[in-house]
Amino acid sequence: MLDEEDTYWTERRSPVVPDMRSQYERDFARLVHSASFRRLQAKTQVLGLGDSDFYRTRLTHSMEVSQIGEAIARKLNREAHQGTPSHCILPDPMLIRTVCLAHDLGHPPFGHGGEVALNRCMLEHGGFEGNGQTLRILAKLEPYHKDHGMDLTRRTLLGVLKYPAPYEEVVNQAKYSVVDHPVSSVFEAAPFKPPKCYLSTEEKLVEWIASGELASDWPLLRSSLEVKVGEHKKTKYKALDTSIMELGDDIAYGVHDLEDALSLRLISQRQFRRALPGEKFKAYLKANPELTYELLVEDLFSEDTTRRKARIGNFVGYFVTNIVLIHNIGGFSHPILSINAGMPSDVKSLLKSIKDFVYEDVIKSTPVQQLEFKGQKIITELFSAFMTDPKRLLMKRDWKRTVPGGGSTRVERVVCDYIAGMTDEYATKRYQQLFEPKVGSVFDRL
Repeated sequence: MLDEEDTYWTERRSPVVPDMRSQYERDFARLVHSASFRRLQAKTQVLGLGDSDFYRTRLTHSMEVSQIGEAIARKLNREAHQGTPSHCILPDPMLIRTVCLAHDLGHPPFGHGGEVALNRCMLEHGGFEGNGQTLRILAKLEPYHKDHGMDLTRRTLLGVLKYPAPYEEVVNQAKYSVVDHPVSSVFEAAPFKPPKCYLSTEEKLVEWIASGELASDWPLLRSSLEVKVGEHKKTKYKALDTSIMELGDDIAYGVHDLEDALSLRLISQRQFRRALPGEKFKAYLKANPELTYELLVEDLFSEDTTRRKARIGNFVGYFVTNIVLIHNIGGFSHPILSINAGMPSDVKSLLKSIKDFVYEDVIKSTPVQQLEFKGQKIITELFSAFMTDPKRLLMKRDWKRTVPGGGSTRVERVVCDYIAGMTDEYATKRYQQLFEPKVGSVFDRL
């Protein structure tokens, strides 16, 4: 495991007064006490908030990703041989806990519909992407430090940096040629999905992360891109800690969002059997010889909650125990880039099949998409309103951040930051306050 005293990885952009905590414990504390983290409790994960208090929000999803990510880190640390490059670079579980808890901070209200809407509003101003906004919150917006946001350690920020290339280097502008002017609040979402990236406003932060030990590898990391005709480019590689976080996210997204869908009866046995037939579970059933496909389906659709929960827990355990370290990735010299966590192909294939099923039969279902559509309309109209008269409508503290208000940030980015930070409920109330007759009062405190 990485030595906590390695000051390169635990360095911050500003000095701190030492106390009893490790540097990664300090990062964890800053994150869980932040307003951005608390707001996740009222942001949509898959299903719209307010219909039930049972299913997952962005906060509970992030907590589950953190628990799974920590389990992966502990498993890999137990198995690594003393003195090997992988043993020396494996992360402290507390570090992984923080990286996983932080991974969704930048997602706006109303799920991916909100992300698409903000990207569309920001097309001519540097774009918007949820992962990129996460880095912006950690590095700049959350007020622990005047200039550096939460001012987290280098290794924590590297772990959160899921896509190490800026917006302008991966965006396919031709996809956006259908933009109508003036921008309508009712539009087709698919053409405006953002590229996976960090925002160029955080270029100096990324330069700092990439300095020192990582400097020789960084140009290759940044420039190694997947290119598909008609699509945005996408980075190929990521750091070790990011790969662990991403696996935790994939497992939580696939298995636990499936659990929500089963518990709320949003999917039928017929749908499940069609999308996930027995051959998909061949390796899983081999690892559980007492189980048959029919018993598996019975467990998942059982009225006995404990039986279903046991099967869901067994799925998670199966995926975590099959995670291994993959070496010699991408030709990088530094082990934090050349070593990643991964899965054998048959295990990875099953997880992908479960994720695809959740995406196609739950996320892409008409009721969920109608809520996303409504959310993107609300966000687009809020953005248009605030940009029409920002000095008048923005809070004074936000106006002071803008260039005309005496700050250093363009008005469009300040408005985008403000809307991205809203919860679903806050955005809805703001919309009602501005646009609906007989709603809104000078005594309202939103």
